[in-house]
Amino acid sequence: MHIHPIYDKMLNRSERQKALHQKSLVLWFTGLSGSGKSTIAVALERELFSQGYVAQVLDGDNIRHGINSNLGFSLEDRYENIRRIAEIAKLYLESGIIAICSFISPTREIRKMARDIIGDKDFFEVYIDTPLEVCEQRDVKGLYKKARAGEIKGFTGIDSPYEVPKLADLTIMTANQTLEDSVREVKEFTKNIIKGY
Repeated sequence: MHIHPIYDKMLNRSERQKALHQKSLVLWFTGLSGSGKSTIAVALERELFSQGYVAQVLDGDNIRHGINSNLGFSLEDRYENIRRIAEIAKLYLESGIIAICSFISPTREIRKMARDIIGDKDFFEVYIDTPLEVCEQRDVKGLYKKARAGEIKGFTGIDSPYEVPKLADLTIMTANQTLEDSVREVKEFTKNIIKGY
């Protein structure tokens, strides 16, 4: 038996997009812990789904507990975490699915690496711009409190840097607007990109 490459026989992205009646893309949500990334991502996924689109959220809850459960939070592990996520998002992209990635991804270098893997024309950086003090007030998981007490080391925004995007494709300022307004903003942005499918 001879083994030959079969890529030319596999369904391609265009065929999958046509079947799903949508254009696939990757929305990459970045921001501090507690900024509202995952809350907005999940609400957006539901909103798109209700309108007949196929989208998938990737965030710490479904990545860190599975495929990346062997990684810690050093900058090296964060880099590898994002590299793997970008490769998964690229598979969703090729499957015709809208991938909504919600990760702190704290440095510009890390986010550039994700963009390079996915491809510039399909990668849309969405900066969830929420001030540190607001994120600390929310502190749903109690992580900032632990970081301030020294119980968590290398926590982004406290003793590990977060580099604000210089040229995000969309910036959502959550401090003074409702979740509904934030979701509406990113939904309109998304629908403008996929318009025509």
